[in-house]
Amino acid sequence: MEKVEWKVDGMDCTNCALTISKYLNKEGLKNVKVNFIGGDVSFELNGGIPKDQLLKGIAGLGYTVVNESHPTNVKPPFKLFKNHLQRFLFCLPFTAILTLHMLPWHIHFLMNPYIQLTICLPVYIVGMSYFGVSAVKSLRGGIPNMNVLIAIGATAAFVYSLIGTLGNYGMDYVFYETTATIITLVFLGEWVENRSVSLTQKELNKLALQQKVMANMIAFDDEHKENIFPVENTQLRTGDLILIKSGEQVPMDCKILWGDAQVNEALLTGESIPVHKQKKDALIGGSILTDGTVKAQVTATGKDTVLSNILNLVKQAQGEKPPIQQLADKISAVFVPMVLGISVLTFLINYFIVDAGVTGSLMRSIAVLVISCPCAMGLATPAAIAVGLGRAAKNGILFRNAKSLELFKDIKTVVFDKTGILTKGEFIITGFHSSILPDEEFKRIIFSMEKYSNHPIAKVITLQWKTNNTIAWKKIEEIKGVGMMATDGDGNVYQLGNNNLTNTSIHLEESHTAYLIKNNEVIGWLNMEDELREEAKQVIRYLQSKNITPILLSGDSYDRCKKVADAVGIDEVFAQKKPAEKLQIIEQLTRANPTAMVGDGINDAPALAKATIGISMADASQLAMQTAQVVLMNKGIQHLPLALGLGKHTFSTIKQNLFWAFIYNIVAIPVAAAGLLHPGIAALAMGFSDVVLAVNSVSLNFKKVM
Repeated sequence: MEKVEWKVDGMDCTNCALTISKYLNKEGLKNVKVNFIGGDVSFELNGGIPKDQLLKGIAGLGYTVVNESHPTNVKPPFKLFKNHLQRFLFCLPFTAILTLHMLPWHIHFLMNPYIQLTICLPVYIVGMSYFGVSAVKSLRGGIPNMNVLIAIGATAAFVYSLIGTLGNYGMDYVFYETTATIITLVFLGEWVENRSVSLTQKELNKLALQQKVMANMIAFDDEHKENIFPVENTQLRTGDLILIKSGEQVPMDCKILWGDAQVNEALLTGESIPVHKQKKDALIGGSILTDGTVKAQVTATGKDTVLSNILNLVKQAQGEKPPIQQLADKISAVFVPMVLGISVLTFLINYFIVDAGVTGSLMRSIAVLVISCPCAMGLATPAAIAVGLGRAAKNGILFRNAKSLELFKDIKTVVFDKTGILTKGEFIITGFHSSILPDEEFKRIIFSMEKYSNHPIAKVITLQWKTNNTIAWKKIEEIKGVGMMATDGDGNVYQLGNNNLTNTSIHLEESHTAYLIKNNEVIGWLNMEDELREEAKQVIRYLQSKNITPILLSGDSYDRCKKVADAVGIDEVFAQKKPAEKLQIIEQLTRANPTAMVGDGINDAPALAKATIGISMADASQLAMQTAQVVLMNKGIQHLPLALGLGKHTFSTIKQNLFWAFIYNIVAIPVAAAGLLHPGIAALAMGFSDVVLAVNSVSLNFKKVM
């Protein structure tokens, strides 16, 4: 199936997203995700429905796909005004003039109902060209949105006033200023809300801006002379040669062919300290060369780059809905019909029971319509998640789904793998010995086996003991959590691994890192040392201060695990565990308490998937990264406390937002029904109710979460 990712313009609230989602699901598309805050829509195309048909369908609902070429028979709608600010500024003078007749001194020409109708008409037309059209299309889509309430409220006041004008019933029946005020103030509120909501995308937009820059492309003429000319990085292709100078941004993912430089990768890792890069090192698109000049070859472009993958991950996570939002979505879906019913009931009660008259009853029912705000309930979760994910991405923390943010609030146990997590994974071979083989032959056998492994120890051995004279194995396999097993052409069986090599009849001590065994006979051993991460002790201390229990779980020997655990302050240690045993331990811990697992190896993948939250490192194996729900991009665990803190505070912000959204509507609707608010004031209150949520969400950017 082809995955389609569109940017859709015109979505203002959750109901808009629900309308598009309902349409796409109705067309039989799979994995539909719609995020109204960023305008991102993704789905899997099953091949049976052409894109042109979907573009027409979305256009018919009142929305526009902006990043897709449209068929010639689908014309983008003409727009006199580009945004709500322009609509507000157009309507404001007319509304201001209309309200002058309410001053203590009367302006006589404004007391003429026909003059008021003439002044109100442009405002009403502009209002209905947006609210009315949107309302009709949402009703046609089966999910009425907030604009239905605005359109009905403004139209009720306008039609009532028009009847009063044509019937010559006098000024007591003319409320054109109410129509104009509702439309104008809602436009103002919508503009302020959109500006506030856009702030929630601030950090993600910063990442997106880094995707388009100029690059210095290297080409050769007929005489093989090097020529350098500027091109936009979007024009680069894999294999192109580029020159990157000091102070410039790396245009695309690439590999250094010549030169060395200091590179600032803060955009992706949150760490501002430059990293030294040299020949054969990878450069990540979006990072900046703070010093030095390099020539490099492009290794990835477009959607294949690290930065694009990060943006896609964050956008996908934004489109996900944590469990807490499900109730709000259910209420939002029936909110508009419910408010329409309350509005009708308000009119009937005020007219027949309270005896407020036709005018008073109508004004109160209109106030109920325009003060109600279904958007607040829909905005509560996406706004907070957008800020939380944006701040996390800025600091090199990637959440694969929004659910992880919510789950962090309950974490009571954090399980750490040892190698590459609490230690740097930068091994040094401190010694080796074989009483049977010469040193070079011993190294050759081990290199020939380890080159087939991605384990951190194997990478070090293959780097330090590299040789071209390798053994061609008849059969070789990696046994997760144990080591390597190979058979040569003569049928000799070699095993290389730790003292977990239990399928041998030999008792192996824990004193050495790895043993080389040939046909069930130990023929040598090697020792390696790993350095602790500087931040490990501080991170463990932080977890303990929050009553979170840290545990060390590793396949390494007990002595080495205990040594690391004592150094960082961990009391509970599980050592010499194979992947199946790790999985079993994580299952037990997760049943007792919500548990996070931090790992980076292939043998950690099952445990990462089983934990309440799996956390992987950026330089981990691809399997571990794909299994984990959270990825730490900064080559260390220093931001683990920030990830935990952001998860908890994002969830608390969501709860605050939902509380405000429900309380606002619970309080505002009865107040409007009681006649305590003019419809114009009600419209202003509705517009700014969402601003409160957006501001509260944006504050998450500045909160101390650790």
